[in-house]
Amino acid sequence: MVHLMKIKRVEILTNKEPIRLTEPWRPAWREPDGVHTTDFTLSLYKVYTDQGIIGYGPNLGGDPKLLRGLNPFYIRKFWHNHMGGKRAGDSGKRAAGLEIALWDIVGKAARQPVHQLLGASCQKIPVYAATSRLLEISQHIEQVKTLINFGFKAVKLRLHRPDPWADVAVIEAVRSAVGDTVEILVDANQNNSSEVYNFWSRQTAQQVARELDLLNVYFLEEPLPRNDVEGLAEISASVDMFIAGGEHTPVVADFKSHILAGSYDILQPDITLAGNFGITGLREISSVADFFGKLVIPHVTGNGNFFITLAATLQAMATVDNCPMVEFPYDPPILTPDTMQTLLAEPIWIDNDGSVEVPNKPGIGIEIDEDRLALEVSLAWEI
Repeated sequence: MVHLMKIKRVEILTNKEPIRLTEPWRPAWREPDGVHTTDFTLSLYKVYTDQGIIGYGPNLGGDPKLLRGLNPFYIRKFWHNHMGGKRAGDSGKRAAGLEIALWDIVGKAARQPVHQLLGASCQKIPVYAATSRLLEISQHIEQVKTLINFGFKAVKLRLHRPDPWADVAVIEAVRSAVGDTVEILVDANQNNSSEVYNFWSRQTAQQVARELDLLNVYFLEEPLPRNDVEGLAEISASVDMFIAGGEHTPVVADFKSHILAGSYDILQPDITLAGNFGITGLREISSVADFFGKLVIPHVTGNGNFFITLAATLQAMATVDNCPMVEFPYDPPILTPDTMQTLLAEPIWIDNDGSVEVPNKPGIGIEIDEDRLALEVSLAWEI
């Protein structure tokens, strides 16, 4: 019987050969001193049940032994004890990938995609193209025009140049070139670390925000570190555009100070980046944010595991009412379906409206083809 189902084995699958990038990649947030990446890897949990149902989730380093003795249907209990619940705190257990695998199992057992199992609010979700690199102005203009031609209705550009006014000049030039044919989103990446980059002061962040506001920017992401709650609130109160952030927030409760202070108009939790959100956590913070009149636009990490984190994110956000769009890393020739959706026979892609269909196969909606990439079992546990 399904309600008596138990986990019996967990494997970690990794790719034998790395996913080669077409050129070395150093994203804006690693400028100017970060290393270049030449390939992606992926790592998945493969969770077996005693009834033959298998669930997949991204491996984040969480301990599979947390699943010992667990009925997969008790996801809320698992989340509460090990991830975002009051008993878990900032647990550091990084169990979101295991939680996603549990949802995959439950959906498959019910023969429903997770979003329909939970009560869907939509079947399509708009996405924005998240670019990743600092380019010359002319290159950015061509890049955005190309993305518009692909069908994207919103594009995110990165800031992180030594001179913040050079950053502003890029946005000004792009806006002038494409007009109001696309929403422009801007990520300042001021919550990262570098021994060389001169991070913005509150004054600089305020000045840049006001200039971008005049350019009809949809949101400005991370103009200050996330722990500067007061500084972010001051910026948010001084401009009409949305201020966004929160991808590094470790647990749901850590958004409390930002919500109460008005630091963020848009919350950007990541289903796996800090390891403690999962599908349950995305729904939880969305509900809280909605109560306070805030939007949620989840951050989605672009790497070898992107395909499964995106699928799980879409399942969660198709059940809430305050998610106007979801991040979709796309920066050819590096961030493409070929490098980030390798295990999907049918990559997730946009339609003419700049939206994606929420994957509708049972579980988290996707069918993983292990034969598309040479995978090996690097670790295994009998639970």
